[in-house]
Amino acid sequence: MLYQVRLSVSYRYARPASGGRHLLRLLPRPLPGVQDVTDARIAISPRPSHRDDFTDFFGNPTAELALTSDHSEIVFTATAKVSRLFAGPDADRSVPLAELPAEIAACRTLAPDAPHHFLGASPRLHPVDAITAYTRAAMAGAASTRAGLEALGRALHRDMRFDAGATEVDTPPAEAFAHRHGVCQDFAQIMIAGLRGCGVPAGYVSGFLRTVPPPGLPRLEGSDAMHAWVRVWCGRAEGWIEFDPTNGCFAGSDHITAALGRDYGDVAPVAGILRTAGGQETSHAVDVIPL
Repeated sequence: MLYQVRLSVSYRYARPASGGRHLLRLLPRPLPGVQDVTDARIAISPRPSHRDDFTDFFGNPTAELALTSDHSEIVFTATAKVSRLFAGPDADRSVPLAELPAEIAACRTLAPDAPHHFLGASPRLHPVDAITAYTRAAMAGAASTRAGLEALGRALHRDMRFDAGATEVDTPPAEAFAHRHGVCQDFAQIMIAGLRGCGVPAGYVSGFLRTVPPPGLPRLEGSDAMHAWVRVWCGRAEGWIEFDPTNGCFAGSDHITAALGRDYGDVAPVAGILRTAGGQETSHAVDVIPL
């Protein structure tokens, strides 16, 4: 499936900012055999005084920029064409959960996609007893690691309620889980925390999800959204498998990957610091258009 992706993120400040530095991870990333990316670019207004484009440790396209002039608003616009080659996983080749520790130990590398980076606590995620217990119960009796992660993802989809106003970007997973509500970020981070608590390597995926309007209704411009889901290492034969707990399904042709990391902090679309005072307003619009 070929898509045109467009993302616009804007910030308006109550008082002009006299300077700022930002890290941007807004563009879809190339993934061999999964998705190809062409015509990828980021426009920034006002124009930064310095910009450096690089690839971070996990392979994510990243732009670092600095603004030194006063500005009351900044707008980031990212566009790309993405050919999504992956429609979903094939036959299950993952090992039983009991054999996964030996598979991890046999993986003698610290490359960016090695499972060892995704086993322990990370800056925004750490084991939570209640989430670990829920995960063990959900995966009990699963014949394979992949079957276990699917059982967990479907359980979270069933037991949690999507509520766009229930949490903030820094809401701890334990709090969102206790109330059984949140957004895609909460679903993903709860699932990751539970899997790591049970010794299963799991990471965070940010990206875009194509949405389809109800029958008979037109598609609204800017109505798609950035999304988050989970990637899980299921052994050397199976490798990494991605699951979307918000929607209770494996990631497929409608999921477009932007960045991979241990938690939201590694993949945040916009991060940085400002020299300003007062509050700010932000808005974003996403279009994922099949070509």
